[in-house]
Amino acid sequence: MLGFWIMLYLIFTVLAGLALLFSSSLLLQILACALYNNWWPMLSALMYILVPMPCMFFSDGSTESLISRNDDGWMNAAKFLTGASMVGSLAIPIILRHAAFISTGAMLIEFVSFFIFLGTVMCYYRANVEDEWSTKESSLGMFFNL
Repeated sequence: MLGFWIMLYLIFTVLAGLALLFSSSLLLQILACALYNNWWPMLSALMYILVPMPCMFFSDGSTESLISRNDDGWMNAAKFLTGASMVGSLAIPIILRHAAFISTGAMLIEFVSFFIFLGTVMCYYRANVEDEWSTKESSLGMFFNL
């Protein structure tokens, strides 16, 4: 019984840490806009929404499909589109700075926000891979006997 409470504590600690990282990334995203009184950097926040979409639509719902070596055409397309979205997250602030729509400070804050967001995604992936409770069929299967 003590092991259950320790496991529950660890799960909530990981969730709280991920929530803190994600919210700090969004805070920096908003600060990049508000500090320089220019809302063009919010275009890269649109990419944060678009990044997981290909894998949500084309994969089986598990994070293991991102690193698999299968030759499924749809999964390869999803990996390509996810990578292109990640590059777009970095390219949008660079292009906006080059076109003189945003200042250098806003671009640097956007980069820090992106790398914190990337760290959040990588921590989520690592926590999801090491999760001994989840299975390929259903993570609720052990509770509901699915």
